[in-house]
Amino acid sequence: MYEDFTATDRWSGEPLHCTWRGTIVAIATRHADATDIRFAVNGRPMWIAMPNLAWVEHKRRTGKVITDYLAAQVAGRYLKQAIESGYDNGREFYTMTVDEVLAHADAVVREAGSTLKLPALPVIYENVEAEKDLQIALPGEPPMPEIRPRTQAIP
Repeated sequence: MYEDFTATDRWSGEPLHCTWRGTIVAIATRHADATDIRFAVNGRPMWIAMPNLAWVEHKRRTGKVITDYLAAQVAGRYLKQAIESGYDNGREFYTMTVDEVLAHADAVVREAGSTLKLPALPVIYENVEAEKDLQIALPGEPPMPEIRPRTQAIP
């Protein structure tokens, strides 16, 4: 579904290959009450921030939790829609609202048929260093020369 897909940029017509690369609770990396879903878009990092309040609201409304699998699919669906509608302007970071998360979650579950039919996420192998693969350095950690610094501030 939306963990590995190709979308066509509305303005350039360029096909963009998007792959899920990781999920991080943002309180650890940027002190935000959100969960950040990282995709590689033609190899370029792209983050979709989803407010943690959406997890609470989804549970209140449906009685079910947003799993890691569902969160990745929701973020991927949002990213695909952003690319195809022309909303993607090359930014590295996009922030969803609670209502957007809930609407995309409902749509993903409808498309899949149930949460049990959501595809598994790719396994990150033991020999992969997450910091290098996700291109992040945690606060307080020594600098890593192979990780390029951010070019944009995180909102």
